[in-house]
Amino acid sequence: MAFAIHSTAGTRCFSEVGFIGLGNMGSHMAKNLLKKGHRLTVFDVNKTAVSNLTKAGANGASNPAEVAKDAQAVVSMLPSNQHVLDVYDGENGILSSARPSTLLIDSSTIDPFVSQTLAKKAEKCGIRFTDGPVSGGINAAKNGTLTFMVGGSEENFELVKPLLEGMGTKIVHCGDVGMGQAAKLCNNMLLGISMIGTAEAFNLGQKLGLDAKVLAEIVNSSSGRCWSSELYNPVPGVLENVPSSKNYEGGFSTSLMTKDLGLAQSAATKVEATIPLGSLANQIMKAIMAQGFSDKDFSYVYQFLKRQK
Repeated sequence: MAFAIHSTAGTRCFSEVGFIGLGNMGSHMAKNLLKKGHRLTVFDVNKTAVSNLTKAGANGASNPAEVAKDAQAVVSMLPSNQHVLDVYDGENGILSSARPSTLLIDSSTIDPFVSQTLAKKAEKCGIRFTDGPVSGGINAAKNGTLTFMVGGSEENFELVKPLLEGMGTKIVHCGDVGMGQAAKLCNNMLLGISMIGTAEAFNLGQKLGLDAKVLAEIVNSSSGRCWSSELYNPVPGVLENVPSSKNYEGGFSTSLMTKDLGLAQSAATKVEATIPLGSLANQIMKAIMAQGFSDKDFSYVYQFLKRQK
C-alpha cells in the first residue's frame, strides 16, 4: 500500500489518520492533528469524547478495527498495558483490519516488552509498529509542544516523524521498538524520586523555620536545583500556575505516577536492574493513594510528608 501524503499549509499530511484514546492528553493531540489538516477518524469508549472530536471535524468509529481499516497511520493514547493489548490485538482490534504498511504509533506509557510483543505481531502482517510515549503533560498536548520518545526502525521513525510533528516540537529516535517506553519509564522514575526528594527538603526546611520561597531561591541557584524545585515546586504559593498552588488539581496524578513507577519496577525486575530509590518512591506513592489522594497531583507528596510524625 502506498502512502497518500499531501501538503497543507506547509505540513505533510496523511490522507487518512486514526486516533484511539481521547482522554486528557489524547483529545488535545487529536485536535492538533485536525488543525494540521489531517483527515481523522477517532474512537474512545467515552462517547462524549468522540462527540467532542466529531464536532471539531473528525469522523467517529464504533471500534478500533473500524478506525484502522482505511488509515495510513493510527495513533493510540491509552491508560495501561491491558488497554493497549485489547485495542491492538483484541476482538475488533487494530491488527484485525489494518492493511500492510500501515503505520501504528502507540503513545501510551506501558511496559516496553508489551510494545515489543505487539511489534512482532504487526510485522507478521506487514504492518509497521512504533512506540512513541510523550513528555510535557496536558498543557504541552494542548499547545502541540510535546516531546515524543520513539522506538522503532530508522525507516519507520522517518515515516512517523511528520505526523508526530503535528503534535510535538521535539521528536527523538531512542532506538528499536520498546526503547521509547524505556526512555519514558527511566525519566518518570527519576521525576518521581526527585519530587519526593524536593518535598522532603522543603518539609525539613519549613520545620526548621525557613521560609519556603527563601529556600526555593537558595536551592534553585545552588547544586540542589532540579525541575521539581524550580518549575513544579510542591509547596503551595512558591510558584503560581502549578498544581501545588491550585489545591494539587490538574497536572500529573498520583495514580499515574504510581502506574509508571510500577512499570519501572516490573521492567527492572525483568532485566535484573537494582532500583532501590525507584522502589521506595513507588511505595510512597502507593501510600498516598491508599489515603485517598490518587487524583491529586503527584507533588501532593509534600502534604503527605508534612503529616508524617
